[in-house]
Amino acid sequence: MRVIESIEKANRTLFTFEILPPEKGDDIHSIYATIDPLMDFEPAFIDVTYHREEIKYKELPDGLLEKKIIRKRPGTIGISAAIKFKYKVEVVPHIICGGFTFEETENGLLDLHFLGINNLLVVRGDNLSGEKFFRPEKGGHHHASELIRQIIDLNKGIYLDDELENTAPTNFSVGVAGYPEKHIESPNSKSDIKCLKQKVDEGAGYIVTQMFFDNQKYFDFVKMCREEGITVPIIPGLKPISTKNQLSTLPRTFNISIPEELEKEITKCKDNSQARQVGVEWGIQQSKELIKFGVPVLHYFTMGKSGNIRQIAKMVF
Repeated sequence: MRVIESIEKANRTLFTFEILPPEKGDDIHSIYATIDPLMDFEPAFIDVTYHREEIKYKELPDGLLEKKIIRKRPGTIGISAAIKFKYKVEVVPHIICGGFTFEETENGLLDLHFLGINNLLVVRGDNLSGEKFFRPEKGGHHHASELIRQIIDLNKGIYLDDELENTAPTNFSVGVAGYPEKHIESPNSKSDIKCLKQKVDEGAGYIVTQMFFDNQKYFDFVKMCREEGITVPIIPGLKPISTKNQLSTLPRTFNISIPEELEKEITKCKDNSQARQVGVEWGIQQSKELIKFGVPVLHYFTMGKSGNIRQIAKMVF
């Protein structure tokens, strides 16, 4: 079932979550260990992230440098298929612009289509490590809106090879990311939401937000989106703090803020175990308030650990 159909049919707030592919060298059982504790809450869908390649340079004996491309977390398509058929649940693989040509993107989409995976979350993707600006692959998409356009064309049976005849249309449902505290590259929130509106106009059917810790940020974001004419469901993304050092790493990595009250409570913690519990309690309060607001879905970022998400879900769902 397409994500938007699940939302439309539901008479309650749905539970969903996101997982990371294991690092190269690990096996899929680490993924199952993350998912298993959360299946009691009947997730409507599970997101599987995609991670761009990294480039490293190795010095050769003659002093020249050899360029080496490394993918630390490969396997998004395979993992998505394994989850779908093991747990009988809808999966939402992330599709990115960076690192792929139009042709490679089309081939990946067709693989997903053949597997019966029809839900996608489309994001531009991060810059390459060490680069200040996003650089697309030669012959690849610069923006998520362009990638959405290619997907919607496939839904219409329009392939890159315009000489193909009697082409079969796909049936993808597209979600996109939204940023309650704006994308780091946007000059201001209004400009950021105009870019988001463009993605919706291209065919995105729902939005999943970046994590936030102050629900007012989400409420204000929804209001601004509606004023801009964005009418699709806006799903809040939540990530409970689990270690003390996340007070600095999360804002730096995701361009978000930590409420003063939460910062004070985490700072008082003697160790990560106490910090984790504070994060769980904050997550429970956030979740309950968002459900009262009437959100269609609560979406949790596991980042490879699901114990704290389970604690929250037991008190909320």
